[in-house]
Amino acid sequence: MNGTEPASPSAFDKARTGLWTSLQKHLATVYAAETAFARAVAFTDTFPFATSAASEEQLQEYEQQRRALRDLFTDETTQLDTLVKAIRLKGYAEDEKKQLYLLLLGYMDIATSIFERLHTQVLTRQPADEDLAQTTDRFGRVQKFARLNIKGIAGLLGGF
Repeated sequence: MNGTEPASPSAFDKARTGLWTSLQKHLATVYAAETAFARAVAFTDTFPFATSAASEEQLQEYEQQRRALRDLFTDETTQLDTLVKAIRLKGYAEDEKKQLYLLLLGYMDIATSIFERLHTQVLTRQPADEDLAQTTDRFGRVQKFARLNIKGIAGLLGGF
């Protein structure tokens, strides 16, 4: 190199850029699902809502969009779990890992506000959904794991 050529990106720089690009695409998908779900519940502003508040067609659209959002939540949670494990196992420096976890947490904070609709914008008598409960728990564990890895052991012991 003669000093004027840009240095080639490190493996970490490539990973960070790739993660950022991927998270932007995932956000676009999540926002689209949120928009569709919001349209499906536009018939009411009171939650939980009674089935009598909607027509049969509105209820069918609600159920379809709720399933789509729930399935996306499950898929996103699985992918986030995989990403967190991959970051943990990579040979990046601790500060580099923290940067990647911060990117994930930023995405997860946004996603949480969207996926929370699955719990709040429901029918008065919403049937139990064990898969949703398990996904919610798993999402929470992934989020806590990422937060703990950002704080590190020193951050946890600092309060004592």
